[in-house]
Amino acid sequence: MNFKKIFQLLIDFFEREGIDYALIGAFALQAYGYMRATQDVNFIVRQEDQKGIIENLESFGFETLYSSPGYSNHVHSLPSFGRIDFVYVKGKTAEEIFMQTRKTLILGDIAIPVVRPEHLVALKVFAMKNDPKRALREMADIEHLLGLAEIETETAKKYFEKYGQMEKFYDIIGKKGEKQGS
Repeated sequence: MNFKKIFQLLIDFFEREGIDYALIGAFALQAYGYMRATQDVNFIVRQEDQKGIIENLESFGFETLYSSPGYSNHVHSLPSFGRIDFVYVKGKTAEEIFMQTRKTLILGDIAIPVVRPEHLVALKVFAMKNDPKRALREMADIEHLLGLAEIETETAKKYFEKYGQMEKFYDIIGKKGEKQGS
């Protein structure tokens, strides 16, 4: 997958159309110093922009695999374009997320907004709740995020509470404490 080409294609579209967007997923983790292999690109955008985003992707030959008010997944038949996933948000959630993004260089020279680490935690906790098979991978990602100096741990903890995942929060906090005490 040619990530630079995909990022530039999407950024050009988002900027031209005035669409709020931010990076999530493995590339957002990379922005916070955690490397994880990935085969896709993940963005969070406003729900009101969903129709235009899907139409734009399909005009470039992407097939929409799945679409709901909260998510859409797209794949291209050419391997260099690969897969793109979107999370759609609205209202207060969207306002909070997009007000707090920070532009970060990705792949060396592409400046792109990235969500705060607390918002990445929220997305990962929600993913674990909806698909428990993802827990091991998500827990490793979250453990890294909770170790960042800039993270507001109490804010992240609230997402675990909200999605009924407090046991996992304490599993991670315990692991973090064991590493510090070793």
